[in-house]
Amino acid sequence: MFIVLGLLLAGAATGYLFRGRTFFKAIDQSTAYTIYAMLFIFGITIGANEELINDIAKFGMQATLLALSAILGSIVASYFAYKIFLKKGGRLEK
Repeated sequence: MFIVLGLLLAGAATGYLFRGRTFFKAIDQSTAYTIYAMLFIFGITIGANEELINDIAKFGMQATLLALSAILGSIVASYFAYKIFLKKGGRLEK
């Protein structure tokens, strides 16, 4: 866990130091495609797991409750972030 957080902080620091460079803008454009590919591979991995697929009914209600809670929490958090960080004109405050 600390390795992941450390890599995240190192990446954020690197991005901050080199912002505006053309090389990093090209990386920014490929990020969405990388995430799509990772989600697709994750779905294949889940679909290939027979034990998980067989027990999907058992985990269905709990998974649905967790997913709906996560969605609701994200909506509430984004609402408050919008109210705190954005002005009436839709521009970020400095």
